Amino acid sequence: MDSFPTDSSRSTAAITPQRRWLWVTGLALAAVGAGVFLFRGSKEGDAAGKAALRPVPVLVATALTGDMPLTLTGLGTVTPLNTVTIHSRVDGQLIRVAFTEGQQVREGALLAQIDPRPFQVQLMQAEGQYAKDQAAFKNASMDLARFRDLARQGILAQQQLDAQISLVNQNQATLKADQAQVESARLNLVYSRITAPISGRVGLRLVDPGNMVHASDPTGLAVIAPVKPINVVFTIPADSIQRVMTQNRKGGHLPVEAYDRDLEHRLAVGKLVAIDNQVDPGTGTVRLKARFSNDDSALFPNQFVNARLLVDTLKGAVIVPTAALQQSPQGAFVYVVKPDGTVDMRMVELQATEGDRTAIRSGLKAGEVVVTDGLEKLRPGSKVSIAKPDAPGNAKAKA
Repeated sequence: MDSFPTDSSRSTAAITPQRRWLWVTGLALAAVGAGVFLFRGSKEGDAAGKAALRPVPVLVATALTGDMPLTLTGLGTVTPLNTVTIHSRVDGQLIRVAFTEGQQVREGALLAQIDPRPFQVQLMQAEGQYAKDQAAFKNASMDLARFRDLARQGILAQQQLDAQISLVNQNQATLKADQAQVESARLNLVYSRITAPISGRVGLRLVDPGNMVHASDPTGLAVIAPVKPINVVFTIPADSIQRVMTQNRKGGHLPVEAYDRDLEHRLAVGKLVAIDNQVDPGTGTVRLKARFSNDDSALFPNQFVNARLLVDTLKGAVIVPTAALQQSPQGAFVYVVKPDGTVDMRMVELQATEGDRTAIRSGLKAGEVVVTDGLEKLRPGSKVSIAKPDAPGNAKAKA
């Protein structure tokens, strides 16, 4: 009897040598891929390890011992010692302006001239009236002398003598009034010449020659402001006023420096001369006044400046650049470069900060080297390489 193939025999017969070869090839390719993957992973790990061991380029600075000034800086305004607006004291026509705008004038110098002729006429009239009344006074005085002789002889009644005495007194009073008119006319003639009441710099001319000027004019003719010396009024926080007053009471005047708005250029050096007697409740500041000789005219009235007041000086402090300081929840710290080229994280206690310098109270010694740039890549124990400040591309160092 013939037999027929079963299902198992059919599946076995379907596995041909070609299929067997495909299976072997696939397994070989998978093994090769796994090997390549493992090899690349080991190479990347080696590269990462080498990168971790590569020194971090940094900039450093050495902690130094020195004196560190402590200052207070406040915005101030340059103000003259006094400002005078020149007004005319009499009414008349302005016929001459004797100053140049911006000129430095001395006290008593001629600034302007008002037409003096009306005042000369008034003076002549007053002097004429005075001469007339003076003649009447002399005549009455001579009559009084004669009346007294007649009264002593019993020829003249006492009533007539008393009347003559009264007339002489009236004439004498009239002479005093006339003399006052003469002096007033002379004063007006003097006032027609407008002179500088103080020494200082004259501003722009406010009235041109030919115009009528009056004593009641609100604007005036010009403004004079002395600029040598000159004051600077500035403010400091009210919390610092006790430090200032304590140092000011020790004797002498605290030095003050005036800088431009950017605090880059020092304009003048002066001294503190006054402290206000109250705190401004709106700003919480106190006004101070400093005086500057201003010999080079570096300060100009109403100019805005930054006033830097020297309050105290720390002697023998350990000073580092402020850029070396970092902050953590535990406090301030610096990275100190050790002799083996690695860095150590050092907690420090700050004493004072002044601009780009900071005084260290404890935690750091003079002569130790601290990192000032490249801090973001450092960890305790990191290897560092000190870069040159003028290295190409080092923008921070160049700045």
